[in-house]
Amino acid sequence: MRGKGAVRAACLACLLPAALLLSGCRGTAGAPVGDARPTPATSGGYGTEFLAVGECSSFGTTSFTEVPCAGERAAARVVARYDGATADGPLCPPTTDFVLHISARSGAADEDGDGAIPQGYACMRGLEPPHPGDPGGGGGPRTIPGDCVYASGKGQVRETACDGSARRKPEYRISQAVPDRTDCPASTALYVQLGGTRPVGCARRL
Repeated sequence: MRGKGAVRAACLACLLPAALLLSGCRGTAGAPVGDARPTPATSGGYGTEFLAVGECSSFGTTSFTEVPCAGERAAARVVARYDGATADGPLCPPTTDFVLHISARSGAADEDGDGAIPQGYACMRGLEPPHPGDPGGGGGPRTIPGDCVYASGKGQVRETACDGSARRKPEYRISQAVPDRTDCPASTALYVQLGGTRPVGCARRL
């Protein structure tokens, strides 16, 4: 762990089910809903490589710190790291468990004055299971093939665990992601907006 002091980051999507827009077989797709709005957190003391790929963070209720991956406080590892806001940047890898939002900080304002920390976000994967970002895991910042959802009203769905262990039972399972609705199989019961290069999720009723 480089630098001095605790460096904090706000959790953008931490083990929470993602809200998605659901549309029926003849419905109209729209923008995803329910996106988390992180509160900027203070960072300092680590320079430009704070939470770089391969580094680890602790878990916390409202904030996270960078810790040695071999330490007992290490809970998750950075699998991808991007500058800028999540709305403008690349998607995290499909099996990301949660995302940390990192606030910008100038070199003059950090503890050591050793370099600026730009606004960005880190895609995190837990060091141990369970992994909510895995297919069927019931959480994570992305919804991917293998995940299950339930209708939450007004044309929306939310992700839930496929094994039925969550409070809400699964109603549909996403079988595949495709570029367009016309690419879904005839058995598709609804379409789920996923984003990325294959933005349409073909879901069948369970």
